Amino acid sequence: MIIFYITSGLFLGWTLGSNDAANIFGSAVGSRMVSFTRAAVIAAVFVIIGAVVQGAGASDTLGRLGSVNAIGGAFTVALAAGITVYLMTRAGLPVSTTQAIVGAIIGWSLFTNNSVDTKSLVVIVSSWVTGPILGAIFAYGLYPLVKVIRKRINVHLLFYESYLRTGLLIVCAFGAYSLGANNIANVMGVFVPSVQLQAADFGIFTLSGAQQLFFLGGIAIAAGIVTYSKKVIQTLGNNLLELSPEAALVVVLAQSLVLFFFSSSSFSAFLVKMGLPGIPLVPVSSSQVIVGAILGIGLYKGVRNINLKVLGSIASGWITTPVAAGLLSFFLLFFVKNLFGIDIGHSVKPPSAPLDGKDIGLIIKYSIIVLLIITASYLVYMVLAEKKKTDRVNKKYY
Repeated sequence: MIIFYITSGLFLGWTLGSNDAANIFGSAVGSRMVSFTRAAVIAAVFVIIGAVVQGAGASDTLGRLGSVNAIGGAFTVALAAGITVYLMTRAGLPVSTTQAIVGAIIGWSLFTNNSVDTKSLVVIVSSWVTGPILGAIFAYGLYPLVKVIRKRINVHLLFYESYLRTGLLIVCAFGAYSLGANNIANVMGVFVPSVQLQAADFGIFTLSGAQQLFFLGGIAIAAGIVTYSKKVIQTLGNNLLELSPEAALVVVLAQSLVLFFFSSSSFSAFLVKMGLPGIPLVPVSSSQVIVGAILGIGLYKGVRNINLKVLGSIASGWITTPVAAGLLSFFLLFFVKNLFGIDIGHSVKPPSAPLDGKDIGLIIKYSIIVLLIITASYLVYMVLAEKKKTDRVNKKYY
């Protein structure tokens, strides 16, 4: 029964992978420095690692916005957000999964007569503004730095492109890790209170029940990356602004830093220790951050280089996503409750009986082992392929 309920979360994860996770490699693929297949595989692996290792950072803030206290409600909320993002993705718009899940949670709160934590809502909505601004600032500052480094490095153009391609792969892997750490709360955060899994002990490390849910969500995100992200990648990489390889690296690095900062409890604690205000741990819209970073490059080059028509269509998607998700969540909750008689939540928030998931825990345990083997094999393959390519270049030109 648990598998049925979390399918909506897995569907939402798939839509996130097909849309938001595409932001990680959109600019790199658009600049033709990285192939889509290689980009998709690397993003899929590292988004799962980020979700499992550092996925709990942003979950608390999203949970305080509106604690969905029944698994039927969690199923419906995730389904409403997933359908909304899927429809926006079909339209080719890089919409925000964060905005979709926030809108769906607010719809649940209104339907069940639960109050919305306005403080958490303000913190989350403020990240919709600060995220792209920080992305633009980072990109605007990093781009001239990369240009200076390029002028000072005295290497053959072919070797420089090889180094740049390797740098893109490394930075994009970091970006995928940060995306998994930051946005997995959107996918599985609503299920954590009502689905309790036994801890999985692997000897050298142990995964909690929440981490196992994040692992399942990470796999769903990875599936979305591999199967359906190419259209949105082309929108981001080509239509908004024509990007050079250096600009692509800067855009991905700027976006990765923003996502990492908003999901790292250690970095936030470090700022507090230094007497500075800590960064709120909230799920940030990767779509907004990546567009902000691309705009930062565009501002450095000149506003005329930006396709304002595509930018306007993207902005319209940001406005309609939370509203559409909230309305869809409200009406779906009505049908789920009255047509199927499923408990979707309570206004008083009584403790609901958590569902036990021993079988799922066993499946997850062996799935992780298989994933680790596949990851190690692919990394070895990548190293050998890159070495073979470098050897061919050396034989041809030297």
